[in-house]
Amino acid sequence: MNSEVNMSTVFADRSEAGRALARNLAVYAGRDDAVVLALPRGGVPVGFEVAGALGLPLDVFVVRKLGAPLQPELAVGAIAPGGVTILDEALIDRLGISRHEIVDVANAERVELERRECLYRGNGPLPDVDGKLVILVDDGLATGSTMKAAIEAVRRLGASRVVVAVPVAPTQACMEIDRIADDVVCLSCPEHFRAVGEWYLDFSQVSDAEVRRLLAESQKLRGAKRLALPSGESEWTDDAVDYEDDQECAAEPAQVRERHVKIPGRGAVLDGDLSIPPNASGIILFAHGSGSSRHSPRNRAVAQELNEAGYATLLLDLLTGSEEAIDIQTAELRFNVELLAKRLLWRTEWVKRQPQLAALPIGYFGASTGAAAALIAAAQRPDDVAAVVSRGGRPDLAVEHLDSVRAPTLLIIGGKDADVIELNRQAFSKLRCGKEIVIVPGAGHLFEEPGALEQVSRLAEQWFDLYLIR
Repeated sequence: MNSEVNMSTVFADRSEAGRALARNLAVYAGRDDAVVLALPRGGVPVGFEVAGALGLPLDVFVVRKLGAPLQPELAVGAIAPGGVTILDEALIDRLGISRHEIVDVANAERVELERRECLYRGNGPLPDVDGKLVILVDDGLATGSTMKAAIEAVRRLGASRVVVAVPVAPTQACMEIDRIADDVVCLSCPEHFRAVGEWYLDFSQVSDAEVRRLLAESQKLRGAKRLALPSGESEWTDDAVDYEDDQECAAEPAQVRERHVKIPGRGAVLDGDLSIPPNASGIILFAHGSGSSRHSPRNRAVAQELNEAGYATLLLDLLTGSEEAIDIQTAELRFNVELLAKRLLWRTEWVKRQPQLAALPIGYFGASTGAAAALIAAAQRPDDVAAVVSRGGRPDLAVEHLDSVRAPTLLIIGGKDADVIELNRQAFSKLRCGKEIVIVPGAGHLFEEPGALEQVSRLAEQWFDLYLIR
C-alpha cells in the first residue's frame, strides 16, 4: 500500500485530488491493457483527472452502499453489478439488523443501481475488463464496503489485476482493501478520520448530469490527437506546435481541430489544450482558478461552447507539475497572481508567434484567481488583449492594476456567492475600461446549478462577439 501525501492533507476539491492521485499512478500511464473505472458519483471527477493524465479510457462502475435502516449513512455492506453483495456481518450483528431488513435495503439499492447503469450507459454492456488492469477510483473510503464490492465484481468480470486509488481513507479501511486488491494508492490516511467530506474544502454533491458530461468529455479527449513537444526547451519557438498534418485534415469535413501542446517559456514548460474551429474569428486563452487546471470541467464546457461559436480556445496550466504538488500542500501559488499573469503573458506571446493564430484577436477568460491574472496581463498588454471575461473571479486581487486595464471586461458572479459579489463590486468600481457586471440568479460559486454554466457560456460568447469580431 502506498501513501504519498501528508497525513492531514485537505484537498480543494475532487479535481485537485484527482490530479494529485494521477501523479502517484504514473507507472500505469499509456498502457493498452489498463482502464480507469470511477465509482459514481463522487469518484467520477477524481477518475476524470486520473484517466486524462494517464491517457487511459474512463468508465463508471456503479456500486451502491447498503446503509443501516436507522442510520443510512452507516454502511453495513454494498452491492455491485453481476449480483455481487458484500456484507459486514459483524457490524450487522452488533446493530441487531435482521436479514429481512438487509434484503429490503438491498432490493431498494438494486433498483437505484439499475437506474444509474441505464442513465450513464444506456443499454450498453458493462465495461470490458477481461484480462485487463483495472484502476478503481473513488473520492475516498470510509468503511470500504463499496470498494470491496467493486473489487469482487471486476474480478468476476475477468480483471487480471486490480489497483485501488483514493485520495483519502482511514488506515484500517486501506489495510482491509490492501488484503484483497493487488495494489492500493492512498494519498492521505488521517489519524482522526470521521468522514471523507471533512478532507475537502469543496465537497459539493456531484449530479448525474455532471457524471454524464465528464464521461462524454473524457471520450472526446481520448479521441483527440495529441502532440508531444520537446520538454527541454526554455524559450518560445515559432514551430512549437506541429501542423504537418493540416493537408490531410483539409480533405476531411470541417471540424474543430484539437491539439495537446507543451508551451516553453522562461524556464517553465506548461501544458495546454488547443482547439481551432474552421475560420476561427478569435482565440480565447483560459486562465484557471484556485487549485484547478486546464482539465476544469466548467472551463472545458465554456470552451466547447465558444468553439461551436467559432472561437479557437487554449486551456492552459499556469503551474508546472512540481509546482502543483507544492500548491496542494500550501495553497500559496494559486494566489500568486503576479506569477500567474506572467505565465499567461508568455503564452500570449507564444500564440502571437504561431502562423495559424497570429492574426486572431485575443480574449481572456479567467476563473477565480485566474481572473485576477487575466486582468493583470491585460493591463500590461493593452494592445494585445481585446476583451476579458471573469467567471466567479477574484478581480480584487488585481486591485493595483485595475485602473490600467483597457480591454472591455465582463464580470460574471453567481447570485448565491455573496462574498465574491461584494469583492467584484469593489473591483468593478476601480475599472476604467468598458465594463459590465452580471449576477446569475440562483447560481453558486461553481455555477453547478442546472442552466447556470450555460448562461455563463452565452454571456461570454456575446461579450467576445461584441469586442473581438472585427
